[in-house]
Amino acid sequence: MAPAETRGDRLCGTILLWEMPFIVAALALLVLPLILVLIVPFSVIQRYRTGTARRPARGWVAALNFFGMMLSAVLFLLSAAISSAWVPGAFSFSALGMAGGCLLGAVGLALTRWETSARSLHYTPNRWLVLLLTLVVTLRLGFGLWRVWQAWRFSPGEGERWIAAAAIPNSMAVGALMLGYYLAFWAGVWLRLRAHQRKSRVFFASK
Repeated sequence: MAPAETRGDRLCGTILLWEMPFIVAALALLVLPLILVLIVPFSVIQRYRTGTARRPARGWVAALNFFGMMLSAVLFLLSAAISSAWVPGAFSFSALGMAGGCLLGAVGLALTRWETSARSLHYTPNRWLVLLLTLVVTLRLGFGLWRVWQAWRFSPGEGERWIAAAAIPNSMAVGALMLGYYLAFWAGVWLRLRAHQRKSRVFFASK
């Protein structure tokens, strides 16, 4: 009788070992959304603080960000054009968002506080514009959470199809808006720094 019980205990232990990863994965899936919701406010505050900090303009940083954003913008619009075959309005929404972001980037450059000296250039982005962009991203995240909740609430039908159809182009527009803003902003920082460096060389050469 004892050996039979031992084999049964071993069998139960083996089953528990096999089930343990699935239990851990299920708990992770339940806890992960809660952690993300708790992290969002801290990440938004950190994003605002970083975006409004005074910083020196460095040529390699500005050039790397500018060309990286340019590549990202091209790939984003290309993927939007391909996606428009399945998602109506994907490319048009993305193009409008990119144009609006470039316009906001130009406004951001005009509102940025620039501090020049003979050897360096510092800049401080406008707080209100950074706050506006931060709110746009936050509202988009909130809309995404609301959309998920609605998808659970609505039964399959017209309402769910409307939410699924409306969310994708809007999400792409917001992403294109941010890409356009940073593309124009870093292009302006890079060009302004190059102009400042030319003036500095002329200034020191004249001495």
